Formats: sequence, structure tokens, C-alpha cells
Amino acid sequence: MIEVEIEDDAWTAALPDAGALAERAATAALGRVEGDVVVLLTDDAAVRDLNARFRDKDRPTNVLSFPAAESAAPHLGDLVLAFGVCAAEAEAQGKTLADHLSHLTVHGVLHLLGRDHEAEAEAETMEDEERSILASLGVADPYRRDDSPSGDA
Repeated sequence: MIEVEIEDDAWTAALPDAGALAERAATAALGRVEGDVVVLLTDDAAVRDLNARFRDKDRPTNVLSFPAAESAAPHLGDLVLAFGVCAAEAEAQGKTLADHLSHLTVHGVLHLLGRDHEAEAEAETMEDEERSILASLGVADPYRRDDSPSGDA
């Protein structure tokens, strides 16, 4: 089961279906894995506090993943997303907020499932998995870089 909690109204002001999008992305990322995930859509201040408390980084970030202890099964863990950071990243990257929310939710759930991107090979594997899941949702490749020259050929 996916539970989405919207703590910051900025999410629904900018994206009325934010809860449904996060639920759909989390469900797709889980695939055939059975388990519960909580997705909290909140503000930068809340994420900054959590990031400082649990990661010793006194700044907000886009998404935090908190895996549950194995003894908490079927609960797999919690995701926390910061509206301001996510909205700014989406704009800077030329993406819709809906697509960016979907991407970060998939990314976070994959972390809850044990995926990582510390080593280059792990990152490539995780990004490939993200691309596949997002494509099934109709979301463009978030890692695509348009390096083609602009203008006439």
C-alpha cells in the first residue's frame, strides 16, 4: 500500500494531482514487490531539518529515503520530498513538476528497495531501472541530455 501525505499545500497549489502522481510512481517502482511506503510531500524547512538530523547536511534536498527496519515489514520505508527544491530543479531542468515528482518518487522507492548510486556501475544500473519505470508511466528520460547543436545544420 502506498500512503501519500501532503503537508505543504504548495504541492497541490502547483500540482492538484500531486498525491495521485506520487502514488502511481511509487506503485510502478515497487513493481511486484509487496510492501507499504509512505510518501510525504512537504516543504524545504522540514526536509532541511531531517537532512541535518539524519545526514549531517544542513540544507534541504529534493528527496530523502528512510528505509524501514526489516522487523517493520511489510513497511518498506518513507520518502520525504521538498516542494521548493523540487520545483526549482524542475524549472532549471526544463521539466514539468509532475514529471520531476514522478522521477524522484521512483528514485526514492528504488533506494528503499536497496538500490544505490554511489559507484558508477550502480548509478548506471539504477538510472536504467528508473528510465524503464518512468517510460511505463509516460515520463521522458530524466537523464537525457540534449547535446545536439542548436540552429540549422
